[in-house]
Amino acid sequence: MPAANGQPAVKLTLPLQFQQEIYSLLRSEDVLIILARGLGLLQIVTNLLHSYDVAGNSLVIVVGAEDQENEWIGEALAEHHATSRSPLSKGLRVINTDKATVSMREKIYADGGVVSVTSRILIVDLLSKLLDPETVTGLVVLHAERAIATSVEAFIVRVFRQYNKIGFLKAFCDAPEPLISSYAPLASMMKNLFLRRPSIWPRFHASIAQSLEGKRKAEVIELEVPMSETMLTIQQAVLECIEASISELRKTNSGVEMDDWTTDSALHTNFDAIVRRQLDPVWHRVSWRTKEIANDLTTLRTILHALLYYDCVSFLKYLDTVLATHSPPPGSTRKDQSPWLFLDSANTIFQEAKARVYAGNFKDREALSSAHLPDSLTPVLEEQPKWAVLAEVLAEIETEQYFNPQLRDGSNNSILIMCNDQRTCRQIREYLECMHVKPLPQDMNNGAAPHQEEEEAGKASAEFMLRRKLREYLNWRRTFSLVSAQLFDANQKSLNDIKSKSSINPRLGNKPPPNKRRRARGGGTIGLAGRTIGAITALDDKESQINGLIADLQPTEVESLQRDDAIIDDLTDAIEDHFTLYEPTDQILIHPFSGDADDLLLEETRPKHIIMFSPNAEFIRRVEVYRSSHTSLDSTTPTADLNVRVYFIYYANSVEEQRYLSTVRREKEAFTKLIRERSTMAVTLNDAPLNPEEQFLRTVNTRIAGGGRLAATAAPPTVVVDVREFRSALPSLLHGRNMAIVPCQLTVGDYVLSPQIAVERKSIRDLIQSFKSGRLFNQAETLLQHYKYPFLLIEFDQNKSFTLDPFADLTSSLSNLKLPDSETRDLQSKIVLLTLSFPRLKIIWSSSPFQTAQIFEELKKQQEEPDPLKAVRIGLSDDEDEGERTFNTGPQDLLRAIPGVSGKNASRLYLECRNVQEVANMTLEELDPLVGREAGRQIIRFFNKSVFDDESMLA
Repeated sequence: MPAANGQPAVKLTLPLQFQQEIYSLLRSEDVLIILARGLGLLQIVTNLLHSYDVAGNSLVIVVGAEDQENEWIGEALAEHHATSRSPLSKGLRVINTDKATVSMREKIYADGGVVSVTSRILIVDLLSKLLDPETVTGLVVLHAERAIATSVEAFIVRVFRQYNKIGFLKAFCDAPEPLISSYAPLASMMKNLFLRRPSIWPRFHASIAQSLEGKRKAEVIELEVPMSETMLTIQQAVLECIEASISELRKTNSGVEMDDWTTDSALHTNFDAIVRRQLDPVWHRVSWRTKEIANDLTTLRTILHALLYYDCVSFLKYLDTVLATHSPPPGSTRKDQSPWLFLDSANTIFQEAKARVYAGNFKDREALSSAHLPDSLTPVLEEQPKWAVLAEVLAEIETEQYFNPQLRDGSNNSILIMCNDQRTCRQIREYLECMHVKPLPQDMNNGAAPHQEEEEAGKASAEFMLRRKLREYLNWRRTFSLVSAQLFDANQKSLNDIKSKSSINPRLGNKPPPNKRRRARGGGTIGLAGRTIGAITALDDKESQINGLIADLQPTEVESLQRDDAIIDDLTDAIEDHFTLYEPTDQILIHPFSGDADDLLLEETRPKHIIMFSPNAEFIRRVEVYRSSHTSLDSTTPTADLNVRVYFIYYANSVEEQRYLSTVRREKEAFTKLIRERSTMAVTLNDAPLNPEEQFLRTVNTRIAGGGRLAATAAPPTVVVDVREFRSALPSLLHGRNMAIVPCQLTVGDYVLSPQIAVERKSIRDLIQSFKSGRLFNQAETLLQHYKYPFLLIEFDQNKSFTLDPFADLTSSLSNLKLPDSETRDLQSKIVLLTLSFPRLKIIWSSSPFQTAQIFEELKKQQEEPDPLKAVRIGLSDDEDEGERTFNTGPQDLLRAIPGVSGKNASRLYLECRNVQEVANMTLEELDPLVGREAGRQIIRFFNKSVFDDESMLA
C-alpha cells in the first residue's frame, strides 16, 4: 500500500476486494463494522492494528478481546513485523489479571504501541488517571454487540470521549443475531459507542459475493445421510416432549410474551435463557411446575444433541443419568418428578434407546466377564449412519489419490475432519482406529454368524468398538445402581439424624473404598464407584450429588486412551526402528470448530479435502475465504491455486438440518432489520461540547451550608468506589449522572458517599453467599465501627422480580438456631437476625442499578464530599485509629449512648478507662480533664440520678 499523509508504507495481507474496501473505510473515518461470521474479521483488525503499530509514537488500546483473540492478533502482528522490519513496531502487549501491577501497567502505557487491556482494568486506569485518556491515540472495540448502556465497554468509550475528542474509535461486530431482540438496536449501539456511521457487510453483500464467487469456487459435495428408524422415532418423541412442555408453559403463563416460544426456537442453545428471561419479572409468581418445565427444556435439547453425536451405548448411558437425576427418591410424591417423564413419548425414548444397544434383560448383580457379554442379552449395537459414510468418503479419497494423482498445487493433500466438539473428535478417532478390526471368535457367541463375517471382511464396522463400550456400560450400570442406593440410604439416614456428619452403606462392609480403581487388561483402569457420600442433609441435594457421582464415573482423558483391548503395544515397548515419519498426504486431522482459530488451522494445514462431520455455516464461509484468498489472478501460475474439496455431511429431515437452516435464516433476518433501520436512522450528535452555563449548572452542589445558602462548586459530586465493584453496572450509571468516580482499593465498604456514609452493596446471589460464609456479619461490624451512617444495599436485577421468596414459618426457622449449619433458615430470617444484631445498620432495597444511582444521588445531598485517601486508610493496619479498633465495639456503643459523651471526647475515655464501670464510678474532678466539666456533670447525672434529685447540688 502506498504511503499517505506522511505515514510509512504498509504491506497488506488482505487479498480479497471486500476486505480492502473495509480497511480503506476504517483508515478514513470512525465507523462501526458489522460483518457476517467467518469472513475474516480478525484478519482485517490485525492489518488495521499493524498500520498504527509501524507508525510509531502512538498508543492504541484494544478493548473487548478474548484470550484466544489476543493470541491470534499477537501472532499476526509478529508475522507482519517480520515482513515489514519496521524499527518502530512493538507488537501486541496484553494487560490482564496476570499483569495487573500498577508499575507494570504504567510502563506499558508509557511505551506506547498496541495494547490489549481487559475492560475492568482499563476503566479503573482511566478513572484513576494511571492512563491519561488524552494520551491515547485511539480505541479499537471488539464484540461491539456487548456495548449496551450498562456495560463496561460503553463506560470506557464515554470516559475516553469525555477527555479525548480527537482520538479515533473503530468498533467491530460479527454477531448481529443478539441485536434483533431489542428496539432500535443499531441506534442504541451507535449512541453507546459515540459513533455516527455504521457499515453493514452481510454475506449477500455485492462486493463479498463477487469476491467469493468470482473466478473459482470451492468444490462442495453435500452428502445427505438418512437417519435410522430408531433414531427418527427417538427424535420425534423428544420433539413431542418439547412441544408438550411449551404448550404447558403457554397455558400456565398467558400474560407473558410468547411469540418466540416455538419448537423451532427450542432447538437453539439459548432458548431456555430466552424463556427464563421472559419469566424473570414474574418468577416469584410462577408455579413449581413452570420452573421445572423451564429447566427440562435444556435437558430435552441436550438429549437431541446426544442422539445425533453420541454412539448408541453412550446415549443410553446418558439417558440413565438423566432418569436418575430427574426421578424422585423413594417415598416421595408424584409431583416431585419432571412432568415430561410422565408422557408416553418419554417411555418411547428410553425403550428405543435400549433397543438400539441390546435385546433381552440384564440384572445389575449378574457376573460379567472381561471378554464376553452375558448370555441373557443379545447385542444389537446400532452404528451411527454417518460413520459408514465417513469411511466411504475416506476410501474414495484414498482411491482417487492413488489412481488419479493430480498436479501439485499449494495444498499438501492432507484430510481435515471438522466436528462440533472434542467428544465427537475422540469418537471419530476411535472409530477410525477400530473400523477394520473384527471381534475375536470367542466373543461372537451371541453375535453375527461366521459366514457373515467373511462376506463383510472388507467393510468398515464399529462392532469391535461398540462391544467394548457395551461391556464398560454394563460394569458402570452395576456400579451406578449401587451408588444410587447408597445415596438414597444416606439421605434417609441424614433425615433421621441431621447432626450426622457421614453415612456409609453397610453393604460395603470391609471392602476397599469405592473410589479405588483396579488395573484392567491393556493398561486401562475401571472406576468402581464415585467418592464416599457424607453429610447429605436434604433430598433437594440429590441432583447435585448424582451429577457429582456421574462426573467421577466418567473416564479421564488418560483412561480413555488406555483401552481394555489394546490393538497396538505401548510405545514405551517399541523399538526406535518402528517409528515412521508420515507424509502430509497420509495425515488425517480431526479438529473441533473453534471460531477464528479455524482460519489459522486452514492456513497452517492447507488441506486438500475437508470433511464437515457437522454442519456449520461459519466454517463454510471460512473455507470460501481461504479458497478465494489463494486463487491466482494469473492463469500462467496454476501452482498458486488451492484445489479444495469439501464434503458436507448432515442428517436428512433431522433437527441438525433444521438448526442449520434456522441459524442461516436468523442471521439473514438480523442483517435485513439492521439495513432497514440504517436507512431511516437519524444521525446522533452526542459529542458536541456543552454550553458553559449548562456545564456550570450541572456541577452546582445543592448542599445546604450552615447559613441556609446554596453552595455552588465547580467540582461534580464525588463517589469513592471499590475497584472490585466495576464488574457491576452501578459505577457506569453513577458516572452517567455526572458524578466523579474515584476507584480505590477499599477495605471497609464498597461505596463511600461522604465522610460519614458508606455502603456495602450486595446482589441477591452475593447476599446468600455472604450469609453462608459469615462474611456479611464481619463487614457490617467494620462498617459500624468506622462510619456514622452505614448502609447495606440489597440490589435486585432490573430484569427480575423485585421480591424475595415468601416468608417461611419463622417459628420453625428460629427454633433451629442451635444448629449453625442448618439450611432451614431462609434468607428473610437471616436478614432479621442481622438487623437485630446491628440496629444502627440501615438497609436499602433497590429494584435495579438505575434506582440505586438515583438513591445515591439523594443520599449525597447536604453531605460533604468524601476524601479518597481517608477512605483507603480506614480498616488498614496502619490506621491512625488502630488503638480504638482494638477495643470491644459493644461497650463503645454503650458509652457513646451516655449523655455527655460525644465522638470527640469518647476516644479519651476509651484510652484512660478500662471499662464502663470505671467511668460510672469517676468523680467530677476525674472526668474534668478527660471530657470537660459540663460533659462530666451529664455523665455523673446519668449514673447517679438519685444523688442529684436536688437541683441545688447541680449549681
